[in-house]
Amino acid sequence: MAQQTNIAAQTAFAEAVGTGNLDALDDIVAPNAIDHDPAPGQGPGPDGYKDMFGQLRAAFPDLHVQVEHLLATDDELAFAYVITGTHLGPLMGQAATGKKVSYRGMQISRFDSDGHLVERWGSSDELGMLRQLGLV
Repeated sequence: MAQQTNIAAQTAFAEAVGTGNLDALDDIVAPNAIDHDPAPGQGPGPDGYKDMFGQLRAAFPDLHVQVEHLLATDDELAFAYVITGTHLGPLMGQAATGKKVSYRGMQISRFDSDGHLVERWGSSDELGMLRQLGLV
């Protein structure tokens, strides 16, 4: 049952990011959650995720994350994904390019017994994304 709870929490996380309803992350991410691989300037807990994904969605309003492979244990999920979007807003101080991107990432998420995200490890191909935008 824990696996299904964690998958539901991760699905709700993805839905919040995909729709821009980032306040939903308050119910998914534990207040003391640790991100072992935070984005530059990302703060702790739900607010850190809301700020980071808010900036990403401002840069890519059509942001979409597609999970391609998922493995689950009772308290962890590991998954590979593809992020797509069109660069229509500022990103890291750079003006919009109007270019489309598609890049990969992987993540491991650990959940507590209530299905709240408490720890995350992950990496996305940000250099590949910046190359596609012509910013490096």
